[in-house]
Amino acid sequence: MRAVPVLYSSDLTRSLAFYTGVLDFELRYPAHRELALRNGVIDLICDVAILQLSTHMGYHPTPSSVNLELDHPDEVDTLFAQYTARGLDQSQRSDSPVHHAPLDQTWGTREFYITDPDGNCLCLRAWR
Repeated sequence: MRAVPVLYSSDLTRSLAFYTGVLDFELRYPAHRELALRNGVIDLICDVAILQLSTHMGYHPTPSSVNLELDHPDEVDTLFAQYTARGLDQSQRSDSPVHHAPLDQTWGTREFYITDPDGNCLCLRAWR
């Protein structure tokens, strides 16, 4: 059994550019890109993580949160640096230090947060 989180996207083309251009996700079914865009549902994959973006989330969709667990704490810093170099801008989240740099949390993880263009939050973390 595998869980596949579904995140709301108000603009799949914009979301696709964010998830594939800034983050490390790829289309799970690249041959069906145009059909997926027309149907309003896109499947993304990064290593073994799978996310689905959808425009079909009801009249007033609520942003979601997803934890993406990494194998090693060093990956947290490496990915944050890569994503920042590719244009990740979290300046709108000045109230949240964990959006601006990886932090060691008291519960034993090293993590940082990413808020996508629709307000969905991804927490990239690894246990120390």
